[in-house]
Amino acid sequence: MDKMSTLEYINQMFPTEASLSGVEPLMLKIQSEIRRVDAGILAAVRQQSNSGTKAKEDLAAATHAVEELTYKIREIKTKAEQSETMVQEICRDIKKLDFAKKHITTTITALHRLTMLVSAVEQLQVMASKRQYKEAAAQLEAVNQLCCHFEAYRDIPKITELREKFKNIKKILKSHVFSDFSSLGTGKESEETNLMQRLSDACLVVDALEPSVREELVNNFCSKELTSYEQIFEGAELAKLDKTERRYAWIKRRMRTNEEIWKIFPTSWLVPYRLCIQFCKKTRKQLEGILDNLKEKPDVATLLMALQRTLEFEDELAEKFGGGTQSREIGNEIEEIGRQNNSQTASDIRKKYEKKLAAHQGSENEEKDGNKDLSAPGAGFNFHGIVSSCFEPHLTVYTELEEKTLMENLEKLVQEETWDVEEGSQNNILSSSMQLFLIIKRSLKRCTALTKSQTLYNLFKVFQRVLKAYATKLFARLPKGGTGIVAAATGMDGQIKTSDRDERVICYIVNSAEYCHKTSGELAESVSKIIDSQFADRVDMSEVQDEFSAVITKSLVTLVHGLETKFDAEMAAMTRVPWGTLESVGDQSGYVNGINMILTSSIPVLGSLLSPIYFQFFLDKLASSLGPRFYMNIFKCKQISETGAQQMLLDTQAVKTILLEIPSLGRQTSGAAGYSKFVSREMSKAEALLKVILSPIDSVADTYRALLPEGTPMEFQRILELKGLKKSDQQSILDDFNKGAPAISQPSSVAPVGQALPPAPLATTIQAISNPASVGFIASREDVLTRAAALGRGAATTGFKRFLALTEAAKDRKDGPFRKLFNA
Repeated sequence: MDKMSTLEYINQMFPTEASLSGVEPLMLKIQSEIRRVDAGILAAVRQQSNSGTKAKEDLAAATHAVEELTYKIREIKTKAEQSETMVQEICRDIKKLDFAKKHITTTITALHRLTMLVSAVEQLQVMASKRQYKEAAAQLEAVNQLCCHFEAYRDIPKITELREKFKNIKKILKSHVFSDFSSLGTGKESEETNLMQRLSDACLVVDALEPSVREELVNNFCSKELTSYEQIFEGAELAKLDKTERRYAWIKRRMRTNEEIWKIFPTSWLVPYRLCIQFCKKTRKQLEGILDNLKEKPDVATLLMALQRTLEFEDELAEKFGGGTQSREIGNEIEEIGRQNNSQTASDIRKKYEKKLAAHQGSENEEKDGNKDLSAPGAGFNFHGIVSSCFEPHLTVYTELEEKTLMENLEKLVQEETWDVEEGSQNNILSSSMQLFLIIKRSLKRCTALTKSQTLYNLFKVFQRVLKAYATKLFARLPKGGTGIVAAATGMDGQIKTSDRDERVICYIVNSAEYCHKTSGELAESVSKIIDSQFADRVDMSEVQDEFSAVITKSLVTLVHGLETKFDAEMAAMTRVPWGTLESVGDQSGYVNGINMILTSSIPVLGSLLSPIYFQFFLDKLASSLGPRFYMNIFKCKQISETGAQQMLLDTQAVKTILLEIPSLGRQTSGAAGYSKFVSREMSKAEALLKVILSPIDSVADTYRALLPEGTPMEFQRILELKGLKKSDQQSILDDFNKGAPAISQPSSVAPVGQALPPAPLATTIQAISNPASVGFIASREDVLTRAAALGRGAATTGFKRFLALTEAAKDRKDGPFRKLFNA
C-alpha cells in the first residue's frame, strides 16, 4: 500500500473518535498475523535447502547409471559382431552350394529345352518336306514357344544356327503352302481327293506363321481370282458402260459357284469379303477409265442404268457383310415436304415421331445383329459409294436432263393453269404450285436413290432456279400498270383496272406464294438432312423465299391499287358536286354510296380468301391510300360554301364509318382495333380541313394553325380560295398568316401534350380587335380551340396530338411485324 491507501484504510477503520477504542485489539490481531507469516517463511526456506541437496544426489546417481548403460551396450555390440563373423564363416559353404544348385537346375532345364528344340526343328523339317500341314501347324506353335525361351541366348552359335534353320523351314512351309494353293481353282481339286483337306490344314500352318503370310496369301488368291475378270472386261466388247451389269453378275456367279470350295478358308480370314473389296476397287478403276475415255457425253439412260445396278450391288454387299444400310428416313423426310401442317393435331405429331423413333431403333438392332458374326477388324467396311462414286463427276448430263424436264413441266403447268380454285377448297391455292412441288419431290426421290453428294447439291440448285422461274410466272400474271399514291410509291406506271375475277386471282397468287415460301423452306430442310455433311451448310432457300415474299408484297399492293383505280370515278364525282351552291344539307352524297358499293362487293371476297396477316396488311395499305387521297381530293373541288362544307363533313363521317366497318365486312376482326385507330387518324385530317373551311374569316388563320399545325401557306391559300374569297380579300389574311408562319413551319415550337398553349401572336390579336366584321375577338389559342370544337365533334382533339399519333403510326408501319414480309 502507498501512503494515501494507508490513510484511507485507517480512516475507513476508525471513522469516528468512538471507534478509536478498537485500536488495541486491532494491533494485537495484526501482530499475530505477522508472527504466523514469519513462521511460514522460515519453514519454506528450510524445506528449499533440504530439496536442493537431494536434487544434487539424484543427478549424480542418474549420471552414473547412464555410464553403466553405455558400457553394456558397447559390450553387446562387440559380441554381436563376433557372432555375425562366426555365422558368415559357417554359411559360406552353404551359399556356394545354393548357387551351384541353381546354376545346375537352369543348365539342365536349358539343355532339356534345347534338346526339345533340336528335336522339334528336325521333326518340323521332316513334316515340311512331307507337307504334313496339320502336324506342322502344331509343331510350329511349340517351336515358337521354345524359341521365345532362348531369346536371351541369341548370341550363342548353336542357338543362332537353330534359329536360322527354323527360319528356313518356315520359308519352305510358306513356299509349299503357296504352291498348293496355286492349284486351287485349276480343276485339280476334283482329281486329287485329299487336296481340299491338305489346303484346309495348310490354313492352320498359315495361321501359325506371321500375320503377313496370311495377308499375302489372301491377296494372291484374290488377285488370281480376279485375273480372269480383268482379262474379260478389259476387252473392247465388254469394256462398255452398258455392260456394267454383267460385271456384277460375274462376281455373284463366281462367289456362288466357289462357295463350297472357299469353305477351306477360316471364317476369320474373311476371304469373300476381301475378294469383294478388291473386285470393287478394280471395277471402279475400269469404270473410271471408260467414263474418262468417252468422246462425247454419255447417254443419260445408259449412265443411270449403270449407276442404278452399281448401287443395287453395293446394297447387296452391305447387307451381306454388314457394312451399313441406307437410311430409312430419307423417304419420310421427302414425304413431309409440302404437307399442310396448320391443322396437325397432337396425335398426328406423336405418330410422326413414333415412326421416326421406331425406324431409328430398327436400324440400331439391325446393325447389332449384322455385327455379331463380323468381329474381325475391317468387317464394318462401308460398301456404299466404293464403286458408284466414280459416276459422280459425270452426272452433269443427268442434272441437265432433270432441269430441262422440270422447266418443261413448269411451262405445261402454267399453260394449263385455270387461275381458279375448285369450290369447297380449304387452302385457296393454285393447283400449279402444289403440282410443281409434287414433281420436285419425285425428282428428289430419283436423285437420292442415286447419290447424296455433289449431284444432289446441283439438283438442289436446279430446284432453286425452277422455283424462281415459277415466282416470275406468278409475278407476270398480276395486272399491269397503275396510278395514284401507291403506284407512285411502288413505281407502277399506267392504270390498273381489276375485275372481281382479277381480285380473286390475286388472292390465289398471294396464297400460292405463301405456300411456296413455306414449302421451299421445308424442301431445304429435308435436303440438308439427306445430303452429305460437307454440303449441308450450303443448302439454303432464302433467296427463293425472298422472291415469293416479293410476289406477295407486289400482289397485295396491286390489289390495293386496283381498288384505288375503282375509286377514281367516285373521286371525280366528288369534285363535280356543286359544293358552292348547295342550299341544304341532306343525306350522304352519291359518290359515298359508290365507295360503299365498291367496298361491299370486294371486301367480303378478299376477307374469305386472304389469311388474317395479309388481310390486315391490305387494310393498312388501303387506309394509307384512301385517307390522304380523300384529303387531297377536297382541294380539287371548286368553291365550297358553308352548307357545302357541312355536307362534305357529313360525307367524310360516312366514308370514315364505311372504312371502319371493313374488318367486320371481311369477317376478320383480329387486328380491327389498330386498324380503326389508324383510319380515325387519317380521316380526322379531312374533317379538320372542312372545319377550317367552316370557320369564320376572322379566325380562319388561327383555326388552321390549331387544327392543322403541319399545314403550309400554299394549302392555306387554297382554303381561302375554297371559301370563295377574292384575291384582294385574301392578301390581308395571308399577310397575317405569314407573320405567324414560324409557329407552323417549326412544329417543335408547338406546346407538347399536357402543357398550356402559348397566347396568340400580338399582331393577330390586334387585327381581330380592329376588324369590325368580327363578332368578338379571340384573345388566345384556347378560344380558337373552343370555337373550333363547336364546329364539329372531335375538332378540338386534333392538332399537335394528331401529329404525334400519325408519327407513331408511321413508325409502327415501318418497324411492325410485316416489315420483313412486305417491304413494299
